[in-house]
Amino acid sequence: MTKTYQFPKNFWWGSAASATQTEGGENGVKGKNIWDQWYEEEPNRFFDGVGPEETSDFYHRFKEDIANMKKIHHNSFRMSISWARLIPGGKGEVNQDAVTFYSQVIDELISQGIEPFVNLYHFDMPLEMQEIGGWENREVIDAYTIYAAKAFELFGDRVKTWFTFNEPIVPVEGGYLYDFHYPNIVDAKKAVQVGYHTMIAHAKAVEIYHKNYDGKIGIVLNLTPSYPRSQNPADLKASHICDLFFNRSFLDPAVKGEYPQDLIDLLAEYDHLPETNSADKELLKNNLVDLLGVNYYQPRRVKARDSQPNPDSPFMPDWFFDAYEMPGRKMNVYRGWEIYEKGIYDIMINLRDNYGNIESFISENGMGVQNEERFLVDGRIEDDYRIEFISEHLKWLHQSIQEGCNVKGYHLWTFMDNWSWMNAYKNRYGFYSVNLETQERTAKKSAEWFSQVSKDNGFD
Repeated sequence: MTKTYQFPKNFWWGSAASATQTEGGENGVKGKNIWDQWYEEEPNRFFDGVGPEETSDFYHRFKEDIANMKKIHHNSFRMSISWARLIPGGKGEVNQDAVTFYSQVIDELISQGIEPFVNLYHFDMPLEMQEIGGWENREVIDAYTIYAAKAFELFGDRVKTWFTFNEPIVPVEGGYLYDFHYPNIVDAKKAVQVGYHTMIAHAKAVEIYHKNYDGKIGIVLNLTPSYPRSQNPADLKASHICDLFFNRSFLDPAVKGEYPQDLIDLLAEYDHLPETNSADKELLKNNLVDLLGVNYYQPRRVKARDSQPNPDSPFMPDWFFDAYEMPGRKMNVYRGWEIYEKGIYDIMINLRDNYGNIESFISENGMGVQNEERFLVDGRIEDDYRIEFISEHLKWLHQSIQEGCNVKGYHLWTFMDNWSWMNAYKNRYGFYSVNLETQERTAKKSAEWFSQVSKDNGFD
């Protein structure tokens, strides 16, 4: 029976997670990454002092979790490989313990009819690589390239959908601009260099993959529409510059193979252009993505600045715009984020009209809620708010497909409650709740609802 919102055949229904947030940093053989280090240095900066050592114990419980994915009709799941687990220290010997673990996870997914989507980097730089400057240092690009080639070689026979990076703007913002990720540097020149080197590492991995394998490789970007307060030219300019910094700085080189000229001109004017190599331009031009993962949680609303920035303050993207709080906006009060479902449609229309209608899918969308046990009824969390959140976004996604957007799927963040970078388990996102004392998993109401949607490939 056709549903009101019927999705295309072979639509990807699933969820996403990352290595550091689920595996447990002290499980199995693993090198240290920047999160292990930062937690040792400043545990007070992590919610409730909960660090990455245990997380949701996917390392030991992956068979149970994958069986649960199957139960709710997932046909795809995006995971990440931990570079520090596969190659402790970032370069050198491959860790056989990790090869066995990831092989078992991939085989288990396939045996349950769930296609593994594998991402190579999700915020988790090996500590030794950060100690030589992380993405500031081109040596780290070479080490990442070797790591990517090794992952393709080990798992490429079974994995046909790869991603180089998840949300590469976030380590730039968090680690080099706004002090919410390690290494906690506030330096826009370094931030630009880090972003640039990330894209060179990305292009090198794409080049290796395209030369040797026949699947698809892409990147996952958190595209956040920049809405101006008004159509006033000053507000429009503010939203344009915001878009250049936070979206197009990665979207354009990944999909078009070049940076927006406006961004280059702006950075040149303020002497913030990155150092480049002569071969970089060709490398980017010749190694475009096959597929784009889109993470969407909230819009960005901006206006022209009310006052000029202090000329003595360090250069920041915020010199060019102020945040704008739209009156009457709908909020997820727990996360402090606006809920604006139409944003998902606007992103897809932009990709259709300005980016060659590249094949894309929603790789993350989700709603984090605090103290979810308030909604426990007869042993199940009745998360109707999450069902409403997903369905309202899916309606707009469906609309974009009706209008010709090349959308292939929808993945929720995340499958089971997992550890968030600094928030630990403050906000829960999962289809399955996780009891942190016992690690027991329990399906929430949304899991049952999503199971039906996936099974029917649509909903009313």
